[in-house]
Amino acid sequence: MAGTTNQTKAPRFLVLRSGKSLTGLVILGFFTLAGIVGPWVAPFQPNRIYPADSLQGPSLRHLLGTTQLGQDLFSQLLVGTRGVMVVGFAAGIIATALATIVGISAGYFRGFGDEILSMLSNIFLVIPALPLIIVVTSIISSNSWLVIGVIALTGWAWGARVMRSQTLSLAQRDFVQAARANGEKSWRIIIFEIMPNLTAIIASTFINTVVAAILTEVTLAFIGAASPSQMNWGWILAQAQKNMAFQLGAWWWYVPAGLCVALLGMSLALINFGIDEFVNPRLRSANMNAARLRRLKARPRVGFTPVVHAPVAEGSQP
Repeated sequence: MAGTTNQTKAPRFLVLRSGKSLTGLVILGFFTLAGIVGPWVAPFQPNRIYPADSLQGPSLRHLLGTTQLGQDLFSQLLVGTRGVMVVGFAAGIIATALATIVGISAGYFRGFGDEILSMLSNIFLVIPALPLIIVVTSIISSNSWLVIGVIALTGWAWGARVMRSQTLSLAQRDFVQAARANGEKSWRIIIFEIMPNLTAIIASTFINTVVAAILTEVTLAFIGAASPSQMNWGWILAQAQKNMAFQLGAWWWYVPAGLCVALLGMSLALINFGIDEFVNPRLRSANMNAARLRRLKARPRVGFTPVVHAPVAEGSQP
């Protein structure tokens, strides 16, 4: 029984034992903390001008240097983190909720409702998010919640299609048929039988939507479609490009913001890889075997195996 219990508990925590997942969670936790406390711990007002500190490189006073107007880039980076994180995670939560509701409902109930929901998914699947946001923000004053709403409405369709196809397959499994035969209600079957088997897909949908939302928000700020009062990493990159930071050799103006975008995207990708290793049976068994070998301190045998030759009788072939 003890061996069975350990084998049952091991896969549950395998995602936390993965180096990829842990690395991604640490990086994501750092940016989340920076987004929460950034505006309060920033050493300077992000838009305050210090003419005497114009275009200075990183120093003890200005950790990431300054702009042409003497604005502290480290403070701008900290303050801008919150906007990126809020837009990314809020859009991811809303889009994932829509994808889960539409995908599972269409795959489980089928019929005319499935046709309507599938048609709705196909319509939203071909709507480009970025041009639509640019058009909407040009008509209506740009704000974060408007961007979140458009990204969520245009980002749920792909996840819904994947969940629908998986739900169609799960609905034919023996455990679902047994629950139906026992008279279980549909909502109980969906929540307790189907959704636990879609955990990896739901998590992957959320992560991919967050990545797309962050890139969209940064792109909007970079091209000037976002509100100027909403500071984020894309706004910093736009100001660097506008003031010719590359030509002036002010690498500290654009490199930190670009690295933040890359690191945040990498952290989410690493978490996604860790979830895949947790869900994929082959990868999971391989990781469990590797962990077991490390616990036993097993080492592969290296070297040649000695061979003993028997004496050859006279007149016989060797």
